Amino acid sequence: MPAQLLSQPNPPPDPSHIPDSILSLRVDVPKNVLSSNELDSIRRFRRAADYIAAAMIFLKSNTLVEEPIKPDDIKHRLLGHWGTCPAHLNAIITRTNLNSLLVVGPGHGAPAILACLWLENSLATFWPKYTRDRQGLSALIRGFSVPGGFPSHINAETPGSIHEGGELGYALSVSFGAVMDKPDLVVCCVVGDGEAESGPTATAWHAYKYIDPAESGAVLPIVHVNGFKISERTIYGCMDDKELTALFVGYGYQPRFVEELNDIDQDLASSMQWALDEIHKIQKAARSGNPIVKPRWPVLILRTPKGWSTIKSLHGEYIEGSFRSHQVPLPEAKNDPEERKMLQAWLESYKPSEVLPNGEPSEEVLSIIPKEDKLKLGQKKEAYAAYEPIDVPAWIDHGVKKGTQESCMKVVGKFLNLVTHSNPTSFRIFSPDELVSNKLDAVLEDADSGRNFQWDPASRAKGGRVIEILSEHTCQGMLQGYTLTGRTGLFPSYEAFLGIVHTMMVQYSKFVKMAHETTWRQPVGSLNYLETSTWARQEHNGFSHQNPAFIGAVLDLKPSLARVYLPPDANCFLSTVAHCLRAKDYVNLMVGSKQPTPVWLSPEEADRHCIAGASIWKFASTDDGLEPDVVLVGIGVEVTFEVIAAAALLRKLVPQLRVRVVNVTDLMILGPQGSHPHALEDTDWDALFTGDGESDGKGRRYIHFNYHGYPVELKGLLFGRQGLERVTIEGYREEGTTTTALDMMLQNHTSRYHVAAAAIRGGAKVNKKVEVDAHEMISYVMHLAQKDREYIYANGADPEGTFDVPKFD
Repeated sequence: MPAQLLSQPNPPPDPSHIPDSILSLRVDVPKNVLSSNELDSIRRFRRAADYIAAAMIFLKSNTLVEEPIKPDDIKHRLLGHWGTCPAHLNAIITRTNLNSLLVVGPGHGAPAILACLWLENSLATFWPKYTRDRQGLSALIRGFSVPGGFPSHINAETPGSIHEGGELGYALSVSFGAVMDKPDLVVCCVVGDGEAESGPTATAWHAYKYIDPAESGAVLPIVHVNGFKISERTIYGCMDDKELTALFVGYGYQPRFVEELNDIDQDLASSMQWALDEIHKIQKAARSGNPIVKPRWPVLILRTPKGWSTIKSLHGEYIEGSFRSHQVPLPEAKNDPEERKMLQAWLESYKPSEVLPNGEPSEEVLSIIPKEDKLKLGQKKEAYAAYEPIDVPAWIDHGVKKGTQESCMKVVGKFLNLVTHSNPTSFRIFSPDELVSNKLDAVLEDADSGRNFQWDPASRAKGGRVIEILSEHTCQGMLQGYTLTGRTGLFPSYEAFLGIVHTMMVQYSKFVKMAHETTWRQPVGSLNYLETSTWARQEHNGFSHQNPAFIGAVLDLKPSLARVYLPPDANCFLSTVAHCLRAKDYVNLMVGSKQPTPVWLSPEEADRHCIAGASIWKFASTDDGLEPDVVLVGIGVEVTFEVIAAAALLRKLVPQLRVRVVNVTDLMILGPQGSHPHALEDTDWDALFTGDGESDGKGRRYIHFNYHGYPVELKGLLFGRQGLERVTIEGYREEGTTTTALDMMLQNHTSRYHVAAAAIRGGAKVNKKVEVDAHEMISYVMHLAQKDREYIYANGADPEGTFDVPKFD
């Protein structure tokens, strides 16, 4: 079956077996909100927007169809999707001065949104060539989905948008993040019935359970059930009113069906007014000190035919009311006279001369558009100019003592508690139920910095700053909405499971990349990921929890956006967190350990180390790192410990080997000069890792990287640097199980023994005293590794003293 078989357009769902009594839980409202003049104006607005949207898909000239359409009037490539027209949101804003944003899940429906933005004169505010006149309208229509014009989906170039419209599933969670800590904001979120099938959307319906109506705004979801995806019916389209009522009542909503096609505008306007009244009722109760426990928030379910108002049929196939209207209803209009004639009739059915006389909106159309620019959907400051820098405490005052053992996450958790208290309305943590496991639970010590789960009496109405929901997608969506509307957030997670939001993160980075290229979008806070419970110390959970791949996902982003940090100890982690929370417009990934590990550097030393991004650790190097035979590089907490342990072992076993130890905390410094804003200049690279002009004339030294991530990532990052034939790399080899910490290092060839063996091999190339005993010493070192592994498997534990801080005599 190549596509959906249809016996009729707009087919109804089969009846369910649910008792009719369930329908008593759906909401009925009087349909009397609009006066006859308002009703006429909304209908005219819709006709104008529908005309512009359809014309954008097809026409490059004759944009007001003032003469018969010719083949040359039609674009070479027909691109675009029918979308949802927000006429009623404009009308209710005009009536009530509502402070609102629009988030559209069916993001490819850009023509409808762009049409409305042109009608309200928001396009011209940011894109002067799209003036609200004949010339500007022609520019919009002919420039859509062609090189140099607006793309076929909503993105950062679209005024008023806070959501990249390419990948479906995230509109709802983004909307909920946007209203947090903005008590006067209502986000109207259109969820298509195709998007509603996605897992992220299914979970995001629960997001209201994390909205305190005393401190935050509200989301008005409109589920647009038109029955079809690209070539198949939707699940929601095959559910009757009883099934949809049961579903949304179970989620905690009051469903209102908007489906009276003969009076759809009055029906929708009355339904939206009811929904807004319900929102205000819930908020008023909470803000007066008498909150409604488990309030039932409104949801509108809009049933209209797919492609409503397009042509009815083509070549014997249904168009309106079927999947064939999803994208371009008349795909051969340029070459087929019959389709061209149908296109003419379709466009003329909107009577553009009435609603767009001489290419300008009629007075009736203009009457429903807010008069104040600040109320227009395309000119809301929340969407493009709302960034509030947060107050980040001086981290150095909270540093820990050098030479002690500290969990990076415990120390950071205490610092984050201070951040939440300093920023009670502009900072939140979004976490998939892992704060305690990740040892960040200091942020939960106080009620006003703790959880914000409104259905739990223990955390209800306490002003908590932490959203814990076991859905990485929902955390990511909320974080995006919160960040893009001007605030700052943090997403801590198990390392292995951040990959769940890989594509969401990429979509967000595309939005920010395009935002940089506009002249009018102001900076936003960075998207901050804190990755812990790493593979190196997931010996208790096993192979399924051992996956550092998210590093590579961030490395693949546009270099101007991507930042990856692997701080080696608690003080460096404090410095990095403080920096990332202050940074703007980046995707920051911080990777570290939750287990107690040595504090190698004092706060002051850590500050300098993090500013530099890497440094020579003289205490672990021979003669402070002067004239080395080999350079050992640690990148990551646990693998750096192994490098230092290897340096101490080599000091005893091969004292004639001159070792330089380098730690890298900012991964991006390693790329070739000019490849990234942080990439080291070639001379600085040589100063750290040696160059061709070494004083003994032996040239570059061998470098061994002990890397936390996959070796192939580091190979790609280093490509283009000089002397890579002298570089060896070890990292996570996709080996693991439920075992000990040292055994994880042994399995992945990142142990002290593997590092020491690599150092001897490299040093032997330039130091004859090392070369003469190299084979014997490498064999002995690997023998020690085998003995340790035998001990582990015999005793179920690492040998005593394995993780004692190495000493250098």
